[in-house]
Amino acid sequence: MSSENTSAKSDAAPTEKPRWLSKVVFGFGIASLLSDAGHEAGTAALPVLLTTMAAAPATLGIIEGIADGVVCFAKLFGGSLANRPQWRKPLAVTGYLVTGLSIGLFALSTNWLHILGSRILGWLFRGLRSPSRSAMLADAVPKTALGRAIGFHRAMDTVGAIFGPLLATLLLLRLPLRQVFWVAMVPGVLAAVAFLLLVPGQTTTSREPPPSLLRGMKELPPAFRRFLIAVMSFGIGDFARTLLVLRATQLLPAQDIPGGAVSVAILLFALHHAVAAACAFPVGYLADKMSPRWLLAVGYGLGVVTALLAAFAQPSVVYLAGLFAVAGMVIGIEETIEGVLCARLAPPKLRGTAYGMLAATNGIGDMVASSVVGVVWAAYSPQLAFLLAAVACAVGTVLLVVAVPDE
Repeated sequence: MSSENTSAKSDAAPTEKPRWLSKVVFGFGIASLLSDAGHEAGTAALPVLLTTMAAAPATLGIIEGIADGVVCFAKLFGGSLANRPQWRKPLAVTGYLVTGLSIGLFALSTNWLHILGSRILGWLFRGLRSPSRSAMLADAVPKTALGRAIGFHRAMDTVGAIFGPLLATLLLLRLPLRQVFWVAMVPGVLAAVAFLLLVPGQTTTSREPPPSLLRGMKELPPAFRRFLIAVMSFGIGDFARTLLVLRATQLLPAQDIPGGAVSVAILLFALHHAVAAACAFPVGYLADKMSPRWLLAVGYGLGVVTALLAAFAQPSVVYLAGLFAVAGMVIGIEETIEGVLCARLAPPKLRGTAYGMLAATNGIGDMVASSVVGVVWAAYSPQLAFLLAAVACAVGTVLLVVAVPDE
């Protein structure tokens, strides 16, 4: 797809009538499904590995927080690179490959610093690939079908995230812990192969050089900047969902549960992803028909509810299932509609920079949220940690409603 403001064109032959669910869009979905299946399996088993190392709850929060910080800056730089259409596919393929390989490195870890190093490596390349993939997807469909395409992609991505924890559960019951990470590496490698084979590269006919990172950031419209402020405010309370897995793991041992607390907590993590996948496409469809800003406000409001439910969580499988389900709705709405608003608020020629800034903003918020929740949990209580997260999410919701337009 091209316009007067963008020069990105797919190598694929154009069709007479553009359809949102093309072979290219389907290829994006397959690659994301495989990638998420691998790294979510590793992520689900990560708290178990840290437990064998006698690591404190704050350790998980610090690992996730630092990794999120690395990925946010990688996405910012990757966004600038993504303004060069011909670089997008190589960046995406390399990012998928290294992210997958990094999961296998967990198996070689002997302390939490080794885990941190592996996480940083994987998330660095995950960050570099993200803006390129998002810009390629936005260019592949007409504006009127953007919500459906992004919703489908997020649903496929999340279906992979469902298989990941389920795979981890089965492997933990049958294999030694460290072998789980070797198996989890395989889908990530296959994701790189799938993207390489199924998604065509892009070329440019423009002779104008793409803007630098700083220039691109300056040229983005004020409405987009206000959008980022709302995203950041919400993100400061949007903690890593692995902390919910840890919360459930600590609450459930008091119950007589078949399979043990760890297995049940991982299954709840899978439920979280199932709900996110179920929400993504319907929400994307609605975003093509109505105000995406109000849809995102609903998702942000549910983020407040998630944090409050986590603060007052009970040692009940039913209660925790409700908590993980609401958290899944937040992810399904947030990741889909933020992508739609980003494409609507940013000019096409700056989509790489815009998606990079959006991802970086989310990364900074995640870094702060995960680190603060982990540290406050260890120093004071989980109740206080999640209540602080709820306040931050509420501020972001209000800012979104009062300061951000639909396009």
